[in-house]
Amino acid sequence: MEEEPEKPVEDPNKMDYELFHFLIKIMRTIFIGFFWMMLNVFLGLYLGFAVPEESTPGRMIFFYAWFGITLVAYLYFVWRMWRKKMSAP
Repeated sequence: MEEEPEKPVEDPNKMDYELFHFLIKIMRTIFIGFFWMMLNVFLGLYLGFAVPEESTPGRMIFFYAWFGITLVAYLYFVWRMWRKKMSAP
C-alpha cells in the first residue's frame, strides 16, 4: 500500500495574496473618493466657487465644469481598477 505524499503545511497567519490586493483596491477607491470630495468641498464651499451669493457666473461655470470632468475621471479610474475579474480558487 502506497502512502500519500505529505502536503506542505501553510502558515495559517499568512494572508492570501489575492485577498490582500482586493483590500488594497477597496482602500484606494475609498481614499481617492474622499480626497476628491474634500477637494471639491474646499473649492466649492470654503472658497465660494459654488455659492451663488459669493461667486460670479464665470467662477460657477468653471467650478461645475471642473466638478463634472473630475467626477467622470474618478469614475473611469474606479471602473478601470475594478474591471479585472478575480481568478477562481
